[in-house]
Amino acid sequence: MSDSFQWLNAFSTRPSLEGAIAEVVAQLQGALSRTPDLGIIFISSAYATDYSRLVPLLREALPMGCLIGCGGGGVIGVDGDGQAMEVEETPALSLTVAVLPGVTVQPFYLPVHQLPDLDSPPQAWIEALGVDPSTKPSFIVLADPGSSQITDLLEGLDFAYPEAVKVGGLASGSLPGMPVGLFFDDELAPDWGLMREGTVGVALSGNIQLETIVAQGCRPIGEAYRVEQGDRNILLQISDPDGTWHSPLTLLRELIKGLDEEDQVLAQNSLFIGVVRDVFKTQWNRGDFLIRNLIGVDPKAGAIAIGDRVRIGQQVQFHLRDADASLEDLDFHLNTYPAAHPRPAGALLFSCLGRGAGLYGKSHVDSRRFQQQFGPIPVAGFFGNGEIGPVGGRSFLHGYTSVFALAHPKY
Repeated sequence: MSDSFQWLNAFSTRPSLEGAIAEVVAQLQGALSRTPDLGIIFISSAYATDYSRLVPLLREALPMGCLIGCGGGGVIGVDGDGQAMEVEETPALSLTVAVLPGVTVQPFYLPVHQLPDLDSPPQAWIEALGVDPSTKPSFIVLADPGSSQITDLLEGLDFAYPEAVKVGGLASGSLPGMPVGLFFDDELAPDWGLMREGTVGVALSGNIQLETIVAQGCRPIGEAYRVEQGDRNILLQISDPDGTWHSPLTLLRELIKGLDEEDQVLAQNSLFIGVVRDVFKTQWNRGDFLIRNLIGVDPKAGAIAIGDRVRIGQQVQFHLRDADASLEDLDFHLNTYPAAHPRPAGALLFSCLGRGAGLYGKSHVDSRRFQQQFGPIPVAGFFGNGEIGPVGGRSFLHGYTSVFALAHPKY
């Protein structure tokens, strides 16, 4: 078998860790052309008591150049027929391996105490990761939600690697307060394995391209408005398309009155706001809005507090979220993915714990919708405490979102 680009996934729901590892390794060994350069493991928190045994068992069963991964409240992979599977709250193990000729694979582990200060120059971030920006890397990032300072990390990565794709998610457990697991195994750090804090990741450069689809699960309502006055995360005055200024709360109340009865009910607990990050854009669509929570209102001032900082000149638009809206948004992004892009060899899916069967009332929705669009390519991932993906040219931590990373060789 020639040394060609390979991106493979194997999936197991066996209740024992040894059995699950044996099953996925058996599925992969016959298909691999050689020792894989990269492994990405997602493991259900149902195996949490065995997390410390995962890397040693995998290292013995299937050698690979490096391995990163994390635990999740749900795990995504493909069955023996190549069909996408999403398994939540019960044992599941998803192992992706890749043979990557012409690709430089640089794994990294970054504990929180080694994060550079945000006032540091780009070189501090470059030295912390050991990745040269001139190689034009793409990043896969997996982090502990409680000890990674992920927002600072993403700002630093954008600062030092402004053109790089960054995708990933925050590890999770099936129960609140359950310890999460990060996994890191590299030939340069043979004694490492289970991490309980910080960030693990890999930088990929050379003959590989990562494309992204970020489906935030909302549909817009009403019109887009311009921010005219704001204070940190508080909207004080916004203007309509005619240029007339209004208090945000007044416009929101009028908007809700004009909705149909079903959407009025939905707006009581599933109302969000989208913020366009690029103030210089004159036309925008769903993919340009960063969806954020509404935190509170000041009826006297007519102001609205949101879960992000606002700037004068930004466009904002209210959004609704439910299962139908999520599907509509997902289909929009899948259907608008550029047809000129090469067919992906494989994909990663970082989805929110708030999606899946709990949102749709059935399993496998996002991953199989993806395969309906792109064909039976290997897709793997997990349900996490937050999803990392780009909006408007910058990297953000999202919620209730599905972020897809589509991998293919450049040439």
